[in-house]
Amino acid sequence: MFPYPEQYRVATPPLTTALMVAWALLSHSLLADASPLALYPLFMLFPVVIGLHLYLIWLAKGMSRLDQCFYALVHIPLAFVVWTFTIMHVNGNAFS
Repeated sequence: MFPYPEQYRVATPPLTTALMVAWALLSHSLLADASPLALYPLFMLFPVVIGLHLYLIWLAKGMSRLDQCFYALVHIPLAFVVWTFTIMHVNGNAFS
């Protein structure tokens, strides 16, 4: 069905990170500060990113597994920073 299924699979963790940012921007503009409806999906998305990386490592064969490990080693800390700032953005002035 898709012409390049491997590339779509590899793109899922960054797309999930982009979804975090889009959700934070959208929910902060529509909902109140620290709304559970806005925060709970964000709390769930970072473990999803880690799970997607583990899935990619599990599927890879041989040296490609090492490539996926390096990909996860670079992307997971960056996604953590994005995740932290999206949570801070959605919280707004709730902790002040």
